[in-house]
Amino acid sequence: MLKGKKIIIGITGSIAAYKIPILIRSLIKEGAEVKIVATKNALEFVTKITLETLSKNKLYYDVFDKDNDYSTEHISMAEWGDVLIVAPASANIIGKYANGIADNVLSTLLLAFTKKVFIAPAMNTGMYKSFPVQKNMKYLEASGIAFIAPGYGDLACGTVGDGRMEEPAKIAEILSEYLNRGQDLKDRKVLITAGPTQESIDPVRYISNHSSGLMGFELAKNCAERGALVTLIAGPVSFTVTMPNILRINVVTAEQMKAACLGHFEHNDITIMAAAVADYTSEVIAAKKLKKQPEKISIKFVKTPDILAELGKRKRSDQMLVGFALETDNELKNAKLKVKNKNLDFIVLNSLSDKGAGFKHFTNKITIINKDYAMKVFDLKPKSKVAVDIVNEIVATYKK
Repeated sequence: MLKGKKIIIGITGSIAAYKIPILIRSLIKEGAEVKIVATKNALEFVTKITLETLSKNKLYYDVFDKDNDYSTEHISMAEWGDVLIVAPASANIIGKYANGIADNVLSTLLLAFTKKVFIAPAMNTGMYKSFPVQKNMKYLEASGIAFIAPGYGDLACGTVGDGRMEEPAKIAEILSEYLNRGQDLKDRKVLITAGPTQESIDPVRYISNHSSGLMGFELAKNCAERGALVTLIAGPVSFTVTMPNILRINVVTAEQMKAACLGHFEHNDITIMAAAVADYTSEVIAAKKLKKQPEKISIKFVKTPDILAELGKRKRSDQMLVGFALETDNELKNAKLKVKNKNLDFIVLNSLSDKGAGFKHFTNKITIINKDYAMKVFDLKPKSKVAVDIVNEIVATYKK
């Protein structure tokens, strides 16, 4: 049932728009409140009066329409909805969303919407499989946007192939499953670290690693979506979060990350250490830029604090601690040692030998090893979906 759930449907200019009235009726029959956003081209395929009659709400189709309730309709609607589904989604709207273009009602709303977005593509097979569309879809999927894959069948152009929008009944089922999955982390306090640290050598140089921070940010978003109160301690990364139940703390060095973690650890139920903390830092930071030398230059490095081990020593019986391991050799042996030596509930192992896994990828391939050394191996998938797998394991383990 969808009683009390607020769903926004965004419609673009595709022949598949004729199916959306069926989707609207299905969602309302389940008890949902539905509001519609339609591009002007969408109204070439389905009428305003049909959409308003079925949804029982005013249609939003023009940014500057005099009948809009607010001058900033895209903001008020973004705050209203629990979830947004773009169906049918044209190549045009997918491209605009991926590139931050806001030039109509739907593209503007998408940029303002901070909750879960689903996209159901509908287009000719050639368009759907084209490099630009696939690139944009992969980028959006890696950013946490959920795609409802089109089916194979007869297309409006007279050909047969991929690109046929998923049927309304299936879309309604997917939305219902998402909205009813429950807040299994509601009011739990979760501490998450993300990204690299930077260890200065002189005023202009530092040592670091290739971590983008994407995995940690996806974990933070997934935990927040499931009701957790998240504290996200992030190294220098380019990602942003706008969810109200995520408190972000920015750090740069390993020492700063240690101080932030120790300051918040005892107040949290679950801690996920996804950051790639530098193992070494310069013993002395030069006051001035080190000039290029004729031959070699020597810099003495010292170990940084082992934050995960310190938290493992402090962990209470009512707390859960999850670590990450990125290995290049003896992966399982090294990961199992970390589980034992650092008092972890489980560790997430990924290897640089797995194509598409590790740093600088939108995807990851992980193995979860628990404190009894039982293993779960997962396929390569977008980090947004890897985050779901990890949080599912946390929920299942934390309840025991």
